[in-house]
Amino acid sequence: MRAPIGSFDDALPAADRLDLLPAPVAEAVKEGGPGTAELIHVDTDPAIADTAAFVAHYGEELMAASANCVIVLGKRGADTTPAACLVLSRHRVDVNGAVRKHLGSRKASFAPREFATGETGMEYGGITPVGLPAGWPLLVDPAVADAPWVLVGSGARRGKLILPGRDVAALPHAEIVPGLGLAP
Repeated sequence: MRAPIGSFDDALPAADRLDLLPAPVAEAVKEGGPGTAELIHVDTDPAIADTAAFVAHYGEELMAASANCVIVLGKRGADTTPAACLVLSRHRVDVNGAVRKHLGSRKASFAPREFATGETGMEYGGITPVGLPAGWPLLVDPAVADAPWVLVGSGARRGKLILPGRDVAALPHAEIVPGLGLAP
């Protein structure tokens, strides 16, 4: 199978690669819920999973389609709200503006690594919007939802997932948040 973006040697429907996906991602793919119909897995080198190294190896054109999923915590008093944020890789998440306001928090920050990996069941550097914990908001920048195809983590450092931007917006608890991604 040929991936719709990039020139990957090894691309298959994600449903055929459940053994390469962490449990929560594999379960979401098996369930076939919203946003997973056209999900493609590309098998890639885990040593170059970080965006800059990845696009240097697999093609600079992938930077335009790459999106990063980061875990944030919104705090208001004793209440803490975890959320995932998905923005194009060339942008940064507006944690203190768009995230804080959208979550109704007094303070928002990036979640510690141990929290992000422990709560999602995914590897740091591979966190994906597919298979997030139930009830977590998925905040999506409009540029991601408007992209024809988006390249995101697979939940593991090995491999990436490719899906249409419209499918990202259909994932459970996805909310389009204007201004979430800030251009450099």
